[in-house]
Amino acid sequence: MVKALVAYFSPTGTTAQIAERIAEAAEADLFEIVPEQPYTEAELDWHDNSSRSSLEMADEAARPAIATKVEDMGSYEVVYVGFPIWWYVEPRIIDTFLESYDFAGKRIVPFATSGGSGMGQAPEHMQQLCPDAKVKGARIFRPTDDNAILYQWMAPFTH
Repeated sequence: MVKALVAYFSPTGTTAQIAERIAEAAEADLFEIVPEQPYTEAELDWHDNSSRSSLEMADEAARPAIATKVEDMGSYEVVYVGFPIWWYVEPRIIDTFLESYDFAGKRIVPFATSGGSGMGQAPEHMQQLCPDAKVKGARIFRPTDDNAILYQWMAPFTH
């Protein structure tokens, strides 16, 4: 098996459930992308155009700070990156994460949780942020998806 990391952002806990299952199945290390300033429920209200999440997503240059760092990113061959879909792309804090490390030669495998939308432009945008990596295998998961679905999706990336 390849050395893998599951890095995820989960302000409501939904993506964390999937990330933990992927990390266990892939025998991967787990890293939570925690914002320096945690989001409140009101700040996550996408119906409110003045909420923090809405303002960040309206600003492509927004890069929310992350509280901790991955100790040895260079040791990983595959990095699964998980997040909730916000406005049909990855949240800006994922952009912060991707721009914080050298992903040259690595495989980045995006996974997301969503109430109904697809991955949108997230994989393409992530590839633009990490041009020397291979971004592939993007998948939306629901908390009710069984482990067989996870294993089938992960198989090409774990060997």
